[in-house]
Amino acid sequence: MSANILTVDDSASIRLTTRVTLTTAGYNVTEAVDGMDGLNKLKDGQFDLVITDLNMPNMDGLTMIRELRKLPAFTGVPVIFLTTESDGELRQQAKAAGATGWLTKPFDPENLVKIARKVLGR
Repeated sequence: MSANILTVDDSASIRLTTRVTLTTAGYNVTEAVDGMDGLNKLKDGQFDLVITDLNMPNMDGLTMIRELRKLPAFTGVPVIFLTTESDGELRQQAKAAGATGWLTKPFDPENLVKIARKVLGR
């Protein structure tokens, strides 16, 4: 059974690249355009992994993770930040909010698949 991954990013090109990379690796991908859209899709679906940007309109990635972690069904779902940010303080905030890992843009597609396989165990 293939894992269901939600990608959350306001950049259409990043969503496309992420979707193509992950679907080619055999994963099912659903896209969201910002944290609010992502949170709504999370509430309506079953996801095994969330990959989110940090800086987005309507709701940023940190806020989305904090809200996600309040939902019992998603307390153990891994969340990877995929962002241009590399600040150590932001990384600490992300970890405190419940992020599992951090990947900096631009990203190597093979590395994204490697990380997805690692956190999903498949």
